[in-house]
Amino acid sequence: MSYATLILGESGSGKTCSLRNLDPTKTLLIQPDRKPLPFPPTGWNEIKTKGDGGNIYVTDNPKTIIEAMHRTTASIIVIDDWQYILANMYMNRRNEKSFDKFNDIGGAGFDIAKAASDLDHDKRVYVLAHTATDEFGNTRIKTLGKLLDDKIVVEGLFTTVLRTHVVNGRYFFSTQNSGSDTVKSPMGLFNDPEIDNDLAAVDAAICSYYGITSNVKGA
Repeated sequence: MSYATLILGESGSGKTCSLRNLDPTKTLLIQPDRKPLPFPPTGWNEIKTKGDGGNIYVTDNPKTIIEAMHRTTASIIVIDDWQYILANMYMNRRNEKSFDKFNDIGGAGFDIAKAASDLDHDKRVYVLAHTATDEFGNTRIKTLGKLLDDKIVVEGLFTTVLRTHVVNGRYFFSTQNSGSDTVKSPMGLFNDPEIDNDLAAVDAAICSYYGITSNVKGA
């Protein structure tokens, strides 16, 4: 069993920057769209060929993403970001008249989210995604189409859901539910309702909480 964490937030609110202190030798970063990292990329390199030592895998193919999640020897997997996997699928099939594409897109989103908890023991998976707020002020993960919205609660597939929060130029993760969002974390995992947006610190807290001692290297 792996440990799945969902990181929610608007663009520019610190989701990707939260990777800055992760050890790249222990991390596989999956990007559906190639983009520069918002911090000095020391130790981060795109995978060009199998076994080349890279740790950034650029693909938006859901099946390939899940296969990479199962295949990697890295102890930490980050998907940045989930919503664009769905959006790219839609844009690639936008001229199709059939509603079958929405079933395929929703199914792919579900499969990736579910896979985050189905990997080898002690792996940690961090799925970064955008948010959407309804007319009542409730904020949840942004999806595409009604299949995911009506049939399942995506956040229910994750043990921990954090949300980015920016105050006076400082970037945080919310760890407790506000009453109008889907944030959640196990009892006692975090002592404060807001913590620095630092995935390395989050990962250390999860390892300590669950007694994870493995230290696997390489992607």
